Amino acid sequence: MQSGAGDEQVDDGQVDDGQVDDGQVDDGGGTLRPQALLLTFLGAHVQGRRALVATSSVIEVLDRVGVSAHAARSTLSRMARRGLLERHRHGRQVYVGLTARSQEILEDGDTRIWRTDAVNGDWDGTWTLLSFSLPESWQRQRHALRARLTWAGFGPLQGGLWIAPSAVDVDVLGADLEAAAHLKSFSARALPSTDVDAMVRDAWDLESLAARYAAFVQRWEDPGLRPALPDDFARQLVLQADWLQAIRRDPRLPAQHLPPDWPAERAQRLFRTLDAEFAPQARKIAEEVLDVVPAEVERTASLGQ
Repeated sequence: MQSGAGDEQVDDGQVDDGQVDDGQVDDGGGTLRPQALLLTFLGAHVQGRRALVATSSVIEVLDRVGVSAHAARSTLSRMARRGLLERHRHGRQVYVGLTARSQEILEDGDTRIWRTDAVNGDWDGTWTLLSFSLPESWQRQRHALRARLTWAGFGPLQGGLWIAPSAVDVDVLGADLEAAAHLKSFSARALPSTDVDAMVRDAWDLESLAARYAAFVQRWEDPGLRPALPDDFARQLVLQADWLQAIRRDPRLPAQHLPPDWPAERAQRLFRTLDAEFAPQARKIAEEVLDVVPAEVERTASLGQ
């Protein structure tokens, strides 16, 4: 099963506009925005199917996890305006589908959740170094670039020098940014005299990263403390959205340079165990409640109106 990303790699690094949303869901320790929940739902039940889902189904799904109908409709409209959803009317029903932009976001979320581990256990010792120097007047461009770098796993080493513990396609990273022409990137290895553990502590906020994983474990490990949700469909949706919030800014640092009590692997085992536990009933409920049609059929009908 796939899952979506709650963030988008543009401008400030987030899809959400930072406005307070009355539909925010308290999952027992963290707050999940309706858009993060909706993207997670689309990643799990629409991505890869070439399908459209009725807006009434979306509203019902979000209602199951505590998002009001008003907040759900506002989220759908906002995402459509931003090019993250396309809408098609068929009779009295409106269906929504993914755009190329949202598919890219969901694919990134799928990779982070299912195709990579929370800890980099097979690191080959190679770092990606990236340097830049921008004019003082380029405050917005600098902000956008730093958000992209953080999303891609970079940490600030000093001044305009950033470092990532893996190979990064800098051409893709800088796409559509004015600052792209000012980027210089290198592949490098630390010399023996370098205290890499100290460098990692300086470049990344390890306490904050660890706290995300610890909070996830605290919310989900004890059945009596888990978010109060009506069924496994809702539980799986909130679980996946919550896990993505925990991992979304984790650079997957090399295991040998992390503290010995690093909580990411424990949290990941818990996530995968619970997701597998919720999956059978979640699939059954999804089949019962979702109004889904093939994308080609609905588009043909919509174009004919």
